Amino acid sequence: MLSLILPAHDEALVLPQTLSVLQQAVLEAVIDAEIIVVDDASSDDTAALAIAAGVEVIRIEARHIAAARNAGATIARGDQLCFIDADTHVDAHLLRAAMQAMEGGAIGGGARVKLQRPVAWHARVGEVFFGSLLRLARIAPGCFLFCTREAFSDVGGFDPRYFAGEDVAMSRALARRGHFVLLREIAWTSPRKLHTFSAWEHLKLFALLARHGRGMLHSRERLGFWYGNRRTPR
Repeated sequence: MLSLILPAHDEALVLPQTLSVLQQAVLEAVIDAEIIVVDDASSDDTAALAIAAGVEVIRIEARHIAAARNAGATIARGDQLCFIDADTHVDAHLLRAAMQAMEGGAIGGGARVKLQRPVAWHARVGEVFFGSLLRLARIAPGCFLFCTREAFSDVGGFDPRYFAGEDVAMSRALARRGHFVLLREIAWTSPRKLHTFSAWEHLKLFALLARHGRGMLHSRERLGFWYGNRRTPR
């Protein structure tokens, strides 16, 4: 079984469409799969909408992405795990490719990531640039990251010291353990952060990361991009 785990905090605006796309992908892929939504301290209808969609829901009060991913893995029944963000769409080709990679000996991996259209030309340029950097660095973005349960247990799950960048730490931990693949298939993720935060705010974030290094990723208070209240519907 493939366990599809979606961490979600106040994702009522985007989660229903994500689940609809994912459920259709599971049907088209003709695979044995379960979908788990981890409602992490939501104050909106995230949980109710997930229940209405017919998927399993668990509630935690951590407000912590690594903890939410780990909580989903704890109750998952599958021997293959796939972590998908609440604003990311995947299709049957990607699900099958991930399963086939693990059945072929990979202990984990990710996919090519593109922004859901329409987006401006400069966003598409950035998509290519940063996507290439991630592939060169052998890092799977957290919006779509998969691994075997055995590998997940071996590396201790997502590192709880990180409030962001947990996907980078997980990619590196898995790559040290065995064969880690980056698929050519595409996961389509929301460009909402480009709409929510200005170019100046993005540059400021990169500058702070360059100055403080990974230590900054250990502080929720410094990571307003992920833990602030500003959100823009797609």
